[in-house]
Amino acid sequence: MKKKLKYTILIVALLVVAYNSVYFKKLTEVKASVSKDFDAKSYATKYFNTKLIPALSKAVEINQLTVLLQKDKEKTFDKYSHALGIGNIRFFLVKGEGEITAINENDVSVLAKTDSSERKVQIATEFVFGNAIRDASGLIDINEFKNTMDFNNVSAELNKIVRSKVIPPFKANAKKGDKVQFFGAIELNREYPDLENIEVIPVSLKLINH
Repeated sequence: MKKKLKYTILIVALLVVAYNSVYFKKLTEVKASVSKDFDAKSYATKYFNTKLIPALSKAVEINQLTVLLQKDKEKTFDKYSHALGIGNIRFFLVKGEGEITAINENDVSVLAKTDSSERKVQIATEFVFGNAIRDASGLIDINEFKNTMDFNNVSAELNKIVRSKVIPPFKANAKKGDKVQFFGAIELNREYPDLENIEVIPVSLKLINH
């Protein structure tokens, strides 16, 4: 009987410890943990206009990039790519010029050309998400932010700028056969870079024959 009572007390004690170790926060409390003095929209707008747009002058031409990757993948990733975490996912700031070959539901197909090479790429026009725009330039320092929520909100706001300011005027006027100059960000896996299915998240789009 005493042994049974001992086990019962032990089980009750464990349940009390477990109960006190697990707690839930209301969604409003989680949202409140975001820095009240941080304005992600203002930060993203300033970064886009004063840092990212000027950085486009250093973007690598997309055909040149793929040639370099085929010649020396590791050196090319080290020189041109950026990422704010460990792992194989890396981001590049790229540019190109070419002919629109198709206008699809979610993207625009472009045959990017130089004097010596050409490559088909897709310019995203519908699904603009993720951290490519934020991270591709390498100009944002994660240590600037008090928490990851603020940091991730910057990505969301940058993507909103592209979806609302960059893509709509392009889609409204672009036609198959038009020439386009594009700047943007791409994501590649360092271990297994897929150079046959490159998607550009646009930062700047200009129809050069309009």
